[in-house]
Amino acid sequence: MATEGRVYNFSPGPAVLPEPALRQAAAEMLNFHGSGMSIMEVSHRTPVWEEIMKKAEANLRALLSIPANYKVLFHEGGATHQFSAVPLNLMGEKAEADYLCTGTWSKKAAAEAGRYGKVNVICDPGKVCNHVPDLKDWKPFSPTAAYVYYCDNETIEGVEFPEPPSVPAGIPLVCDMSSNLLSKRIDISKFGLIFACAQKNFGPAGLTVVIVREDLVNLKPHPHCPTIFMNKIQADNGSMYNTPACWNIYVANLVFEWILSLGGLAAMEERNKRKAAKLYDYIDASGYYSNPVKKEHRSHMNVPFLGPKDIDEKDFLAQAKKAGLVTLAGHRSVGGFRASIYNAMPEEGIDALIAFMKDYAEKHKK
Repeated sequence: MATEGRVYNFSPGPAVLPEPALRQAAAEMLNFHGSGMSIMEVSHRTPVWEEIMKKAEANLRALLSIPANYKVLFHEGGATHQFSAVPLNLMGEKAEADYLCTGTWSKKAAAEAGRYGKVNVICDPGKVCNHVPDLKDWKPFSPTAAYVYYCDNETIEGVEFPEPPSVPAGIPLVCDMSSNLLSKRIDISKFGLIFACAQKNFGPAGLTVVIVREDLVNLKPHPHCPTIFMNKIQADNGSMYNTPACWNIYVANLVFEWILSLGGLAAMEERNKRKAAKLYDYIDASGYYSNPVKKEHRSHMNVPFLGPKDIDEKDFLAQAKKAGLVTLAGHRSVGGFRASIYNAMPEEGIDALIAFMKDYAEKHKK
């Protein structure tokens, strides 16, 4: 059962946060560790804040087993900023990059990168993005590409890569993991750069984490790259070239500690697989709902589903809200419904959703 007064929030972002982290943040809101100040009032140039930053980075490194030759940067803003920051930092004199387009966000990233250099679209499923295109349909990678870019999990379409794509040796792999970072174990060493906004799996909107290999930090950025976007500037200043997103980093660290307390990413991955399987299994067997994504590419984080053609979507959403299940509308570009079941969504929330969907189907089947 959800805590009294709270609902099961299936929003794609800003998304549900773990209740223990919210309770601790509330308890420390007015007086952080005896400082007499809220964490939102503490200067980022004080030992109090320096300790929080150190803990946040240390906990993130522990969760992901981040190698020593990778920098962890805490950027302000959203992941969309990285659509520009990545090419501005990494394209260099090559002014060329390969993009795997599997949904809305990777396509937007490719379009933005095209403002700064040549973009080679290696794969694109077309208007209906419900799978990762088969390798035989990919175009060849460019031997002169500065990097290969992909989005690991497309939140709108509900498409997730089952494993990182293989790319030519020596070409860095860049990944947008905004909606699934910390949901599963990953091998950081396979990537040149990973970025993720916080508001899906580990914090409030307004913070983006960048994990970047040191050799890429030292690349010469585009001459028009804003200073605040430069990875080297951020790395050299410990993510404090300007005032960092203090509140967001503080809450993110509470979430990092929560994940560690549950057993780390191995436990979180198992939990997320179990939640997703339960929901997909019901949808597939229901005879009333359907999921449009190819099974091997289904997201563990974002589950889009459709009802029959005659379903009253507004009524479904209204009845779901009465049952304490909110933000289940599909993205406006695709319609239907979508359940975002990030780390902090408890398994009880999945059970409650399935029970509601089952009851609704029984009442409306013809």
